[in-house]
Amino acid sequence: MTDRSHALLLATVATALIAIGGNARAQGMTEIPDVGSSPDWVIAIHGGAGNTSRDDLSAELEAQNRADLKAALEAGAKLLENGASGPEAIVAALTILEDSPRFNAGRGAALDEHGQARHDSSIMRGDTLAAGGIAGSSRIRNPIAAALAVMEKTQNVMLRGEGADWFASENGLELADPLYFITEHRRRLLLEKRAQNPGTTAANVQDNSVFGTVGAVVLDRDGNLSAGTTTGGRTNKRFGRVGDTPIIGAGTYASNTSCGVSGTGHGEYFMRWTVARDICARVELAGESLEQAAETLLVEMLLPAGGTGGVVTMQPSGKTVFVATTANLKRGVMSSSTPARVAVYSNEEVQ
Repeated sequence: MTDRSHALLLATVATALIAIGGNARAQGMTEIPDVGSSPDWVIAIHGGAGNTSRDDLSAELEAQNRADLKAALEAGAKLLENGASGPEAIVAALTILEDSPRFNAGRGAALDEHGQARHDSSIMRGDTLAAGGIAGSSRIRNPIAAALAVMEKTQNVMLRGEGADWFASENGLELADPLYFITEHRRRLLLEKRAQNPGTTAANVQDNSVFGTVGAVVLDRDGNLSAGTTTGGRTNKRFGRVGDTPIIGAGTYASNTSCGVSGTGHGEYFMRWTVARDICARVELAGESLEQAAETLLVEMLLPAGGTGGVVTMQPSGKTVFVATTANLKRGVMSSSTPARVAVYSNEEVQ
């Protein structure tokens, strides 16, 4: 497979297995947007992958999603243009999406089996491999800011539950009443999930309607990669369940020697296949192209096993690749030489 210098869709939608010569080959979407030649900085984001079709999403909601993505890109880009670090830009961008009720993070987070929003988040920088994360927090207004604080102010990588909430409070981060995070949309989804599968949780019920996890990968002016991801998990998830998002190497990874990755999808599969780290390892150790590495993990390995999702990945050159095995991957990209461009569906280019 050759590199492509601008947006290219290998296939449109992504959940079927097509038998060729007796072997099953999964189809997925790959896009490589134009970020210019030798950009000073690049920011790429995703707002979750799912199988919501154009018919399922109203024109108003679609427009709001696009506006949120663009606002997030511009918030991060403003800092990058002024010389901020990648982690700072990631927090600025993802805070926009955490504050929006339209994404599965922060305010709009999915509700667990007890009807409560619990947040997972992580961030990593590629020059030092420093990382921080929080899991199962219920009061931190912007979990991505707490993940950054864990990275910068502790010798730990992850804090969980009440410990994460206490840490955030001690470090002056804004807290919120747990009711702040509960939207009517998420309440309805929880009730629908319970009605469809009484007595079960998301651990054994597949929900392909929307994942909504948000994430970002950044190349800053110093040539450093960073990645961050934040989520509310899955609707009706088992109390105490932790997904891939706060786990370094599963949902988030960044190294200047290979790439940065932020993922969204079936967390249990991303954990078992250590998707984020494996993509970077294939680039660094096996000499694969960024798109080859991402496609191998998502399309050839996870999808046949039953896991779906998407990633945004980036190399130190600024080359950016989106890969998804779902009907939509909300996403966007912006660089020092290209404007903010966004997309919602897998069969459209960022524009």
